[in-house]
Amino acid sequence: MDRETSEKPEPNVGEDQRERPSPDGPGAVGSFRFWFDDHRWEWSEEIWHLYGYQPGEMTPTTELLLAHNHPDDRAAVADALAAAVRDHGAFGSHHRVIDTDGVHHQVMVVGDGMFDATGTVVGTQGYFIDLTASIATYGREAIDDVLPDLVTSRADIEQAKGILTLAYGLSPDQAFATLRWRSQETNVKLRTLARRLVAAARALHGGPPQQRLQMDHILLSLHEYLDPPDDQT
Repeated sequence: MDRETSEKPEPNVGEDQRERPSPDGPGAVGSFRFWFDDHRWEWSEEIWHLYGYQPGEMTPTTELLLAHNHPDDRAAVADALAAAVRDHGAFGSHHRVIDTDGVHHQVMVVGDGMFDATGTVVGTQGYFIDLTASIATYGREAIDDVLPDLVTSRADIEQAKGILTLAYGLSPDQAFATLRWRSQETNVKLRTLARRLVAAARALHGGPPQQRLQMDHILLSLHEYLDPPDDQT
């Protein structure tokens, strides 16, 4: 019998908890599907393991998902999910997950629309990416694997990293790890994906008005900002 979600252990949110990769291996990536009408979730094994459960141990719910978010990230994730339901858009987020052992994971959610046979948007589907592991793995391997691409296509890659950094609030290393993951997942060269991302972003003709207003303020007041620490990424 499935354990009821009300009996789930409350994750330990102590700040001294170390980060570690998911048990599914370095750079674990899990898939999800979420239906808007009844708020029903489907999680792959990797997502269950990310939270510290066995697949099917309980019913996956929004409440369970939010319970394992870091308290400082929970409201933003809830807002992102509520916006997806309200606007029939994709669910995406970059936040911290705390598993049943109290261990913290840096997670990025990349989503897209889910359609029925008539082409109507009925939900969102995509991937949970455990960046805790992928940074450590891809940060070393990518330098050896794509060095020729970096030499000839550095501008596109750096621009693509900047786009992901702005869109998802990632660090440069996390943005590169995300590009590297998509390159491996799709078997398309990283520099090709970067070039396509830059072109697609330009075709959007800028971000939403509120984002542009925020950027206007930043741009016009940059001379008053303090320099960030040298080790900030």
